[in-house]
Amino acid sequence: MIIDAHSHVHDPLDAHLSVLDDAGVDRTVLFPTRPHPERATDLASLRHEMSVLDRALAGRTDGGTDAIDDGYARAERELHEALAAHPDRFLGFGSVPLGRSAAETAAAVAHAVAGRGLHGIGELTPPPDQAALVEPVLRAARDHAGLPVVVHGYAPTTAADLRTLAGLGARYPRVPLVISQLAGTHWMEAIELARATPNIYLELSTAHIIFAVRLAIRELPTRTLFGSDAPYGDPLLSRATVERVTPPGEVRARVLGGNLAELLGLG
Repeated sequence: MIIDAHSHVHDPLDAHLSVLDDAGVDRTVLFPTRPHPERATDLASLRHEMSVLDRALAGRTDGGTDAIDDGYARAERELHEALAAHPDRFLGFGSVPLGRSAAETAAAVAHAVAGRGLHGIGELTPPPDQAALVEPVLRAARDHAGLPVVVHGYAPTTAADLRTLAGLGARYPRVPLVISQLAGTHWMEAIELARATPNIYLELSTAHIIFAVRLAIRELPTRTLFGSDAPYGDPLLSRATVERVTPPGEVRARVLGGNLAELLGLG
């Protein structure tokens, strides 16, 4: 089974299904999302959608807590509509707001993730140098049989954030902690930290350097995950990258889906 470990809800869904079919991808992890760059028809509309992404990555949402809650509610509704329409293709993950109390975070995970039968939590986007905000989520995930937690790894995530995440991973060893996008420009440090932290996984989308993907797989063949970050990336190109740096056989099969299938307990 070929499983894309990283994608976001598309509008329309048919466009996503089409690119998955082109890439020969059987199933994909689906994260809720507030920005929708795939809706853009020109540069101005793309700038608008990307501004939503920029604010989210910086931890800002115009309008305060109410606007954050409204944004999460809309994204959650879109996610569950997609899951209901195509349960055979999508593996739902649910996100929760960061910066809330431990009790609020636990309640959110219990209701929005575990209570909805989702496979994990993510993609979380702490502001730069504030990865410690993920700690209450890991605690809640531990209390729900170790739900996997996916954290944004590309910019503006910093090297200090990666070290914080590694420390948190060591504190919650039963929670699989996935760092997405091969940690961007900090990929070498991410590989080193993951080698030393057995519950850290690296998702491989958005890698700029082909030998970064090759080295990550070589060092962590059972903890690297093929992903596209669609609609920002393309599943066909992301799969081709993995296949370019791995020969046919067990390791390639693991990275393209086996590792994630084991992690999620898929039959």
